[in-house]
Amino acid sequence: MIDRGELLRKLILNAIRFSLLAPLASRYYSGVGAILMLHRVNVAPLTTIGANRHLTVTPGFLDELLTEVKRLGFEFVSMDETVERLSSGRRGGRYVTITADDAYRDNLVEALPVLEAHDAPMTIYVAPGLTEGNVFLWWELLEEVVSRRPTVYLKTPEGRMVFECASKAEKFRANAEIHDYLTEKIAEEDQLDVVRELAWSSGLDPRELGKKALLDWDELRGMVAHPLITIGAHTVHHYNLRRLSEEKARREITEAAGILEMELGEKPRHLAYPYGYDAAVGAREVRLAREAGYASAVTTRHGLLQAEHAAHLHALPRISINGRYQCVKHVGTMLSGITTPIANRGRRVVTV
Repeated sequence: MIDRGELLRKLILNAIRFSLLAPLASRYYSGVGAILMLHRVNVAPLTTIGANRHLTVTPGFLDELLTEVKRLGFEFVSMDETVERLSSGRRGGRYVTITADDAYRDNLVEALPVLEAHDAPMTIYVAPGLTEGNVFLWWELLEEVVSRRPTVYLKTPEGRMVFECASKAEKFRANAEIHDYLTEKIAEEDQLDVVRELAWSSGLDPRELGKKALLDWDELRGMVAHPLITIGAHTVHHYNLRRLSEEKARREITEAAGILEMELGEKPRHLAYPYGYDAAVGAREVRLAREAGYASAVTTRHGLLQAEHAAHLHALPRISINGRYQCVKHVGTMLSGITTPIANRGRRVVTV
């Protein structure tokens, strides 16, 4: 099955690279640095669908990428250092900081040895609800359900929906439609019940996937002690904050810091908004993060760091290190800054 959007983006990236536009654009768009966004780092085989393959890169690719980033002249710094440099306006060479969302176990097992080899710091954003199994990795659980079944039934207030899943194309379409239903049609707090029922109907323990995939508290305590690792907050339950009331969104942001401080002994200084795209974080969420006392907060908006981000520390863009684009030259093109205005209607400074 061909993903036309992915194909088009790859064609654009290749066209830019071979046209030599990136070096010219970097004079204006390259900025002072970049925040790279990871999720998973492993070599596990994809499901039949591959709907979440954008979340995973291989350790080999990560190693190649960090080698290329150094060759391009970037310095690896921590998130604390990034905030300090932006806030102070200190001039110097361009820098990169690495982040990872959701606290997958392979961040420890597969990614950390690569980071150590390059002396590259990383901030891992933890959602306590995911860590404790109070909420699920529903996007991965959904894909597992659809991969297993020839037909998927979904109960809704309007009646039962039926999704035929015999072929790969049907599975991909069903996964996308149910995903949209979960993120757009029902309340964030109701996702849990829907996903739990889907899992049970397929003979899956909805908590088991998270137990296998995510770091537990003891492992996170070990990560806290590592000189290259910073632990940040990813809210409590990994809800789309923009779909919550202001009071619930505030609690998600503030209580995450308290839980992490209680469990790990340190209060996190940095926050990542779940999902992080336009429909998940706006000016209200930025204000709540600032009021909660975080030093920074990151979105998933595509963009590089500019000096002007000193005034927008709670709305920082990132470059997604995406499993669909495991080509170091593609990332090099993104780090030139030329893709930032393409992805953001001409904007060079990306916030919310």
